[in-house]
Amino acid sequence: MAASPPFPSPLHTAVHGTVFAGRAAVVQRLRVGDRLILVPDPPSDEPPAVWVHAEGGDVVGHLPLAVAARLAPWMLDGGRCGAYVERVGGEDVASWQRLVVRVECRS
Repeated sequence: MAASPPFPSPLHTAVHGTVFAGRAAVVQRLRVGDRLILVPDPPSDEPPAVWVHAEGGDVVGHLPLAVAARLAPWMLDGGRCGAYVERVGGEDVASWQRLVVRVECRS
């Protein structure tokens, strides 16, 4: 069983990588409050990533490395997280700030 979450809950963070591989179109379909799915990389991947998926499976992007480095091992040890859209910006917002999510962790 996982120890206490590595961050206070909720954690508010941007999602990175939202402009690659057609992900921008997925981001623009999201609305405030939409539920997102967090998926950690396998334990052998270094540095670990935590991928963000829209309901239905479309990849949206990934959490910043500073967050993923602590969150992925915790999740792989049994910690559970949910994420929700908090803010979606348009093309006038820098890509690395375009999507902000609220991550809620529980052990």
